[in-house]
Amino acid sequence: MEDSLGGLSVHTPERAVWRYRRSLPEFVWDAAQLEGNPFTYPEVQTLMDGVTVGGRKVSDERQVLALADASREVLDLVTGGEFVLEKATSDRLHAIIARDEALESGMFRGEGTVMLTPGVSLGEHGRYLPPETEPGGGNLRALYSDGVAWLAEEVSDVAEEAMAYFLFAVLQQFYFHGSKRTGRSMMNGHLMAHGIDAISVPAARRQEFNAEMVRFYLDRDATRMLAFLLSCHPEHAGY
Repeated sequence: MEDSLGGLSVHTPERAVWRYRRSLPEFVWDAAQLEGNPFTYPEVQTLMDGVTVGGRKVSDERQVLALADASREVLDLVTGGEFVLEKATSDRLHAIIARDEALESGMFRGEGTVMLTPGVSLGEHGRYLPPETEPGGGNLRALYSDGVAWLAEEVSDVAEEAMAYFLFAVLQQFYFHGSKRTGRSMMNGHLMAHGIDAISVPAARRQEFNAEMVRFYLDRDATRMLAFLLSCHPEHAGY
């Protein structure tokens, strides 16, 4: 057993996958809560068992199911030794995560027909505008390629690379919707592929997560967000 960033234990991908699979309803519920989804934890468990839940909007149900399906896809990719921190993997996961929500899913902004440049609401601080959506999406593909290459070359610690990837992905907003969910899925896939347990931002820390994300969008300093994500890791969160 080795250590990674913050003393995180490095085991085998099989162990990390087993622990993720065991906690899958919790991961899905946490992710849904971060999106403001009203499904309760027992309702998420019920839905993931294949039983519909009455009294809930179809859109909320579909979001939970999409998160569950994307999580299973991550598990399949890691288990099969096929998970790679690359655009094709990200697009594959986004196509599942945002299949019922995004203007276009499974492709970067500009690669389809929609040419909007969506901003991120920062509340009282206005809006954060990511790189412009350009026809063909070549600018975002180049940005992605350069960013992933830089992380691989300059960040030797796997855990730090995974978390930094998430921050890179949400800052650039490669997709019209679902960039944070896709970024976290990619982060966890990279962690598990290297034998490190996945990270879930607890529903109880939603407000803290949102506040730290606003700060990150404003100052582009990853230090606090990296520390926050690390504090959510099972070894630091005490579960």
